[in-house]
Amino acid sequence: MREGMIPAVLGTVVSASGAALLSSRYKLAATGILGFGLAHVVLGAIDLIGRR
Repeated sequence: MREGMIPAVLGTVVSASGAALLSSRYKLAATGILGFGLAHVVLGAIDLIGRR
């Protein structure tokens, strides 16, 4: 498996769970979870592109 794939997939899962929580009562926590997920996606994508 290519390096960077795991953080990108994990970030996608975390982002999806944060987006699902946005309509709940815990908007601030959901925004933080979404932000961490998107950061993992970006860092995983950088690893995937940079290691060619």
